[in-house]
Amino acid sequence: MLRVGIVSGEASGDLLGSELIESLKIIYPEICFEGIGGPLMESAGCKILYPSEKLAVMGLLEVAGRYLELLSIRKKLIRHYISNPPDLFIGIDAPDFNLTLEEHLRSSGIKTVHYVGPTVWAWRSGRLAKIKKAVDLMLVLFPFELAVYRNYGINAKYVGHPIVDRFQSVTDKAVSKKKLGIDPSKKVIAIMPGSRDTEIRKILPLQLEIMKCIYNQNTDLIFISSVLKQETIDMILEQFSAKIDSHGKPDFQIFNGQTQDVLLAADAGILTSGTITLEAMLCQLPMIVMYKMNWFSYKIIKLLIKVKYVALPNLLSGKEVVPEFIQNDCVPEIMANKIMNLLNVDASHQQINEFNKITSQLRQGIDNKAAVAIQHLL
Repeated sequence: MLRVGIVSGEASGDLLGSELIESLKIIYPEICFEGIGGPLMESAGCKILYPSEKLAVMGLLEVAGRYLELLSIRKKLIRHYISNPPDLFIGIDAPDFNLTLEEHLRSSGIKTVHYVGPTVWAWRSGRLAKIKKAVDLMLVLFPFELAVYRNYGINAKYVGHPIVDRFQSVTDKAVSKKKLGIDPSKKVIAIMPGSRDTEIRKILPLQLEIMKCIYNQNTDLIFISSVLKQETIDMILEQFSAKIDSHGKPDFQIFNGQTQDVLLAADAGILTSGTITLEAMLCQLPMIVMYKMNWFSYKIIKLLIKVKYVALPNLLSGKEVVPEFIQNDCVPEIMANKIMNLLNVDASHQQINEFNKITSQLRQGIDNKAAVAIQHLL
């Protein structure tokens, strides 16, 4: 029986991992998996040694606060896998955790795959030396990443992006609104604060301030969001109640696990930087993108970043297709005005036309491509 160690660190990796598990099961019906994952990987048949929430931390200070715990988990995994070697180890994203783990395992003779190439093209290119030591195969999601890794002598395969392949088609907004129980005649704004608790605590208060500014201009708008856990919904509602005055509250509806429906139903979006911007692009959702973190983490990261943009649609097009607001640029009044402008048809169509050009380049059939690449390695 083929045995695979696997580690995923957050919700997006849990989904990616579960789909890869299913694809590998088609090739190897008797294959088994064990490691770190979430509920989707567990449902796909992975034996969970530690829950993926343990690794879902962003920001230098936030990681530092959990350093000893993360170090302990990684040491235990190294001992576990080396004492009972799997045929293959797959690290899904979480490079700060996985690359060191992969380096230890590869040096002991275990084949290693890293799924989702670290953004060495954006910052911390010094990691390429470590990656070369740590992985037998790097699976990348964007075509421009291939040259970066191959030029350094790293075996890399472009497999496409999972969100592009999962996406079916753009439906009429009226249909999408009805599906969520929203009046089709109403204008709707999506607010997506991120998937990590640390992001939500830092970014949601700002997004609620933007909501207030927008509501002051138009009380007839509806605000919607989608998250993956009931605990996250409770956290958002708690902040909403604390931040928004009891008199004249905006209509704010939060859905559980209906991200695509929310993005399809909305007329504009206030999004946290991340893969959600790619999904919104596929849904042809006009958007602004924002990010804010601990000031110390930002100061350090700003020194290391090498790219001009952070939003994926901008990175893929090489120009600012969507407005970006990072750290001190996150001024609620300015951002609210940008969103109100995107409710204008001409402004929204400019973004949507660019989105369509980018989308056509990214559809590859990722799950099958990743599984076949791993099959060739084995």
